[in-house]
Amino acid sequence: MPDRKLEDGKGLWADQIDELARRRAFTAEMGGPENVARQHRAGRLTVRERIESVTDKGSFREIGTLAGTGEYDDDLKLKKLTPATYVAGTARIEGRPVAIGGEDFTVRGGTSFGAQRRKGGQGGYIEDLAHHYKMPLINLIDGAGGSVTSAKRRGFVVFPGVDGFERSVGLLGEVPVISAVLGTAAGGPAGRAILSHFSVMVEGTSQIFAAGPPVVKRSLGQTISKEELGGPQVAVKKAGSIHNVAETEDEAFAQIRRFLAFMPQNVWELPPVLPAEDPVNRREEALLGIVPERRTRPYDMKKLISLVVDRDSAFEIRPAYGRAVITMLARLGGRPVGIVANNPMIYGGAMDADAARKQIHFMELCDTFHIPLVFLVDVPGFMVGLKAEQEGTLREGMRVVYTAGQLKVPTLTMVIRKCYGMAGMATCNKNDIDLKLAWPSGEWGSLPVEGGVAAAFRREIAAADDPKAREKELEDELRAYTSPFRTAEALGVEEVIDPRETRPLLCDYIALAEQRLKIGLGPRARAGVAP
Repeated sequence: MPDRKLEDGKGLWADQIDELARRRAFTAEMGGPENVARQHRAGRLTVRERIESVTDKGSFREIGTLAGTGEYDDDLKLKKLTPATYVAGTARIEGRPVAIGGEDFTVRGGTSFGAQRRKGGQGGYIEDLAHHYKMPLINLIDGAGGSVTSAKRRGFVVFPGVDGFERSVGLLGEVPVISAVLGTAAGGPAGRAILSHFSVMVEGTSQIFAAGPPVVKRSLGQTISKEELGGPQVAVKKAGSIHNVAETEDEAFAQIRRFLAFMPQNVWELPPVLPAEDPVNRREEALLGIVPERRTRPYDMKKLISLVVDRDSAFEIRPAYGRAVITMLARLGGRPVGIVANNPMIYGGAMDADAARKQIHFMELCDTFHIPLVFLVDVPGFMVGLKAEQEGTLREGMRVVYTAGQLKVPTLTMVIRKCYGMAGMATCNKNDIDLKLAWPSGEWGSLPVEGGVAAAFRREIAAADDPKAREKELEDELRAYTSPFRTAEALGVEEVIDPRETRPLLCDYIALAEQRLKIGLGPRARAGVAP
């Protein structure tokens, strides 16, 4: 029997090709024109527009386009397909493959639906894809997770943990995970935003919380708005739950691309190196005058960093949280580096509990993805006082000391001014080569001379005819021993340098660090064992 003729260029399967096109058309409509328009009126893009905005043009290849809930007539012919509430697939960012997905808020507010297999979210296909292909995962979060209405649809309630976060947690040790909170996130989506190496939300249109205002009102009797409960003022600046904030969705996407540019594809690779367009031997005369002669005066540590790292390369992580410490990704000679710097403009650089938590997260991020760390030190110690003790500063500070001692990446400590006490220990890795360098303005010890004299010579000072004068005499006498040159004589600090030598020296050491990382990573990569 002869084959049927080809019809309209569709071959022998014309009916099926037409049905495929019809189902894809339903998917493309998302939640319908009215819901799409409502999303735009709220100042938010649709999930498909977001994916197109953050990825290389035309690179998105969707997975699960036909997933959804079909409505059929009596002859079991499809009348309508409500698409799944999650859009996912693969794409490229600056040519690099990524797994990407997000809730479609125009369909049932982005809440999960009862499919055989999830496309995204906890236990979702897109997370499995990132795991098995060892590529970064981008979460575009705009949904509230489960709903009480799902119990009626299933006929029973699900025990917590059936759809768990096992894959989400595992990915944190395998590939870069980046989340953008682009609407209201609660429940599971909020949990996944926290389980990220980098997260960003949008001012005015994004909120995140464990449960929203209706639950808070019913549980606690408090009436509160979404913005008051989980806007950037709370989530970014006070709680530190989300790392960065952006003014617009486009700015959030730019931050995602910038963060990813510092990251390797996975923990079995080294981060990308860019051509060194900024001369590595650049010597900045401005560094000579950046530290004030008066030891208690603050100065702009961020300006100092900008003079040292490759021009325009610095990308700050959590700038609004734990502001007594600055954490930045940057480049030195084109090579990625993590900068941890004390901020003398906040508490004189003293480490409080928030700064400690911030430093721990950043050190662990760099250690996971083989990014060397440079500590620019000006820390007088842990924050003191009743408030500091109530906030658990000592406990959090000692966690920083512990984490620094567990680092596997090369580290370099550069003392700009003060380096005192246990907080000073948090800027060194005593289990590594412990390379310590200093500017001539550097000073260090168990505690500053001023407070130390007052404590150690309390009785002698009190018994003096002029206690203030005697205290100053003792301080002047002991301060002579605090010269960095005296410590350098004993090789207690490896080198005291001219501030103008900072960039050339750091570039040299980061180049050496890259060679060391290659040697250490090679055998593990060949053996297929995660670092």
